[in-house]
Amino acid sequence: MLLAIDTSAGTSVAVVDRDGGILVQLDETDTRRHAEVIGTLIERAMTEAGVVPAQLSGVVAGMGPGPFTGLRVGIAAARAYAFGIGKPVVSLISHDALALDLREPLLVVTDARRREVAWSTYAASDELGLPVRVAGPFLAAPELLQKEVDGYDGYRRWDAATIPAGPFGMLGERLFAAGRRAGPSEPLYLRPPDVTPSAGLKRVS
Repeated sequence: MLLAIDTSAGTSVAVVDRDGGILVQLDETDTRRHAEVIGTLIERAMTEAGVVPAQLSGVVAGMGPGPFTGLRVGIAAARAYAFGIGKPVVSLISHDALALDLREPLLVVTDARRREVAWSTYAASDELGLPVRVAGPFLAAPELLQKEVDGYDGYRRWDAATIPAGPFGMLGERLFAAGRRAGPSEPLYLRPPDVTPSAGLKRVS
């Protein structure tokens, strides 16, 4: 059983079970309320699923692509929760959640803020129903996206306001069952944060 958290677009939290499926999924599409809602959604999801922390095998964390400010909220929450219950974090690329059991080519598009979108393309899922990413994740200006994805004709486009944590958690369960590796250990911000440390110390007189 896994707790799944993603804040790469909106905020989504779910509790899933390999045999029981998606027990609970809660979503908030407002991209400015990640920090405000994440704790409440985790608590509600666990309560509504009737699950106590000791029953979890781990916590799935969405690693993006996503904006720095929002994405780090979900990653920090997943890592803190997993540390608190002594269970591992399963890090996965967020777009992959939309390509579980995919039967047709798919173009996933999410808002990357600052007048950009993040996109990935997927072929039909493999024999286990697991995602087959063809390209991405990449950034593009919305007006230039069609040029960026030229050559992917026939790919159905999915503009996702949130990455659903339910399928995301099930992806983690099925990857583990198949003995497949999880995703990246570092977040996919795709661009540097707005604020960076100074290159050196400035003497103050």
